[in-house]
Amino acid sequence: MKKNPDYTVVYSDDDMVVLNKRSGLLIAADRYDADAPRLDLEAEKEFGKLFAVHRIDKDTSGIVVYARNPESHRAISYQFEQRTVRKTYHCLVNGHPSWEQLTVTLPLLPDGDDRHRTVVNKRVGKPSKTDFMVAGSCGPYTWIKAYPHTGRTHQIRAHLQTTGFPIVCDPLYSGNQHPVLLSDFKRKWNGDTANERPLLNRLALHAYKIELDHPKTNVRMSFEAPYPRDMEAVRNQLSKLFGVDPLGEDAGMTNLD
Repeated sequence: MKKNPDYTVVYSDDDMVVLNKRSGLLIAADRYDADAPRLDLEAEKEFGKLFAVHRIDKDTSGIVVYARNPESHRAISYQFEQRTVRKTYHCLVNGHPSWEQLTVTLPLLPDGDDRHRTVVNKRVGKPSKTDFMVAGSCGPYTWIKAYPHTGRTHQIRAHLQTTGFPIVCDPLYSGNQHPVLLSDFKRKWNGDTANERPLLNRLALHAYKIELDHPKTNVRMSFEAPYPRDMEAVRNQLSKLFGVDPLGEDAGMTNLD
């Protein structure tokens, strides 16, 4: 079977599908860009009708869950409404936070400015909560794991911006659009900087893991989405040079609820 360049299948049965999507794909229809490429339309060619139960940003790569029938759609959506679904994101930021763990609870207002960004608004913003943990610093960067309790648009990106450590190559929330180049952190790099290809030049945010109950059996299930090629290249190089791996056993936290 020919591989689909837009996604890989993590899990599927008669009730749900779990996909690992590439960066640059919408999860469902978007009122601001009706013609943008969509994951659901592409995946429906393989699975038939799909029902969206949550969203991740177009520029974010990683794990996405769809229901395959109305009953499963109701059951999974209810879990998201009740906030019993646990989500884990991995991201790379510029600089080194002074904190090891941080919880941000600033209220957020989606589509809060003329660039359709999510902004902090203490008057009319929606309650929002994200736990952050430093997974390790490496050269000019730091790996961070994010655990959103709520599901606001751009929540992780907006909350990280308020800490002063926006995500690498974030086109909306970071003023630094410098791509990740091997020459920036490998001392004995002897290539041609004029023609160097970036290891990564898009939003460095990946939806890595999701835990939820199966919509029919109620059995708790956990799914992980391997890093895409560009993010894996960055992880590999930083791990070799600095000994820091966000996928390592000790680079995570499990005690935040």
